[in-house]
Amino acid sequence: MDEYIDRVTETGQPTGEVVLKSEAHKNGWFHNTIHLWLFTAKGDVLLQQRSHKKAIYPLLWDVSAAGHIDAGESFETAAIRETHEELGLLLKPTDLIKIGVNKHKTAYANDTILDNEFHHVFIAELKVDITELTVQEEEVEAIKLVTLNDFTMLLEQSATNNHFIASNKGYYEFVLDKIKARISSID
Repeated sequence: MDEYIDRVTETGQPTGEVVLKSEAHKNGWFHNTIHLWLFTAKGDVLLQQRSHKKAIYPLLWDVSAAGHIDAGESFETAAIRETHEELGLLLKPTDLIKIGVNKHKTAYANDTILDNEFHHVFIAELKVDITELTVQEEEVEAIKLVTLNDFTMLLEQSATNNHFIASNKGYYEFVLDKIKARISSID
């Protein structure tokens, strides 16, 4: 399903243009997305396995929930919406902790998808058992919790283990550091 999104400049400033997501990907226009990483107080991170139906990196493990920000939608509203759609988990704005913005510029599928995005990255504590989550089958193949140590180990071998998107290693390390700091502050 195509959706309308707000176009932004290469520095992330709004252009005032509303465009179709498919057109943004075809033309390489910058736009915003959200990434939400869920963690538990005991030190686990929820990973989502991308659906086998996805055009980009099917079956690899990635962020807990992610998606495009609809035209006119706030980053926080998009994070709450995407998490609810993909995992059946309803968060409140006060649950969200924004940890940064990641500029991402990549071409996929022989340059037919020009993915130029700003990921607005949030973390939130997962306070329910993962058996209470309901995955959106079109987007999510599976979910699992991994310890911070397992996350690090899988990440260090990402060039060969076909687990994470290897080119995103620096981004994953950034997120992992922020989650570790947040868990330390909870103790």
